[in-house]
Amino acid sequence: MNYSTMQNKIFKYGRYKYNYLLKTEDRKTFSLVVTPEMKIILKTPVKAPAEKIESFLKRKWMWLEKQLQYFKKYQSVKYKKEYISGESFFYLGRQYKLVVKAGKQAQVKLFKGIIQLTSTKSVNNKANNKKLLNDWYQSRIEKKFKERYEIVLKKFNYKFRPQLVVRKMSKRWGSYLTGKKIILNPELIKASTKAIDYVISHELCHMRIKRHGKSFYKLLDSKYPNWRTVKERLELRLGGI
Repeated sequence: MNYSTMQNKIFKYGRYKYNYLLKTEDRKTFSLVVTPEMKIILKTPVKAPAEKIESFLKRKWMWLEKQLQYFKKYQSVKYKKEYISGESFFYLGRQYKLVVKAGKQAQVKLFKGIIQLTSTKSVNNKANNKKLLNDWYQSRIEKKFKERYEIVLKKFNYKFRPQLVVRKMSKRWGSYLTGKKIILNPELIKASTKAIDYVISHELCHMRIKRHGKSFYKLLDSKYPNWRTVKERLELRLGGI
């Protein structure tokens, strides 16, 4: 049985040099992803020869460079949030413009395609605005994750019901602790409902099959046939974990 492996590699093409993560998996095709953090991830079949990998990267070179340049511009915006009117934030796969206004009651709500934040303090108080928005996200997380978990869980017909836990993770969207709980990354609230369902489905499959392999992906295909497309969009939009 073949298991997945991960290696840090370097691809050189002319004067260009790229560091990338090579993931070999039980799969038939090649997959190349550039995350918003500018991480390059190449997934290949386990026995893919080095020359075939090199050839694939050369064919994808222009696309690769274009993606890196796009996210390079995007990074400067993404990591310098000031929590003021005009900035954009994701919620359930959609991008919303933030509008901050002063008011007698602090609140955050979706209103006609915008996230409207009402503050009892200065509209330019970054710390206060950030807290209000994060609290709003948290309230949505608890409701939405529970709702999607109940829907997806019914597809599996498991007698055992894992506890659903929300926990910040730096390298994963979700995790399954054997016989105990399903853990979801709170950042998923910014992804689409389809992406949330995919991550939950993926972790529930681990209840039956621990390792990634043909049997695992066959089960995932049966529970969530379109998971590959959803996974790719998740990685491109919010970054691969």
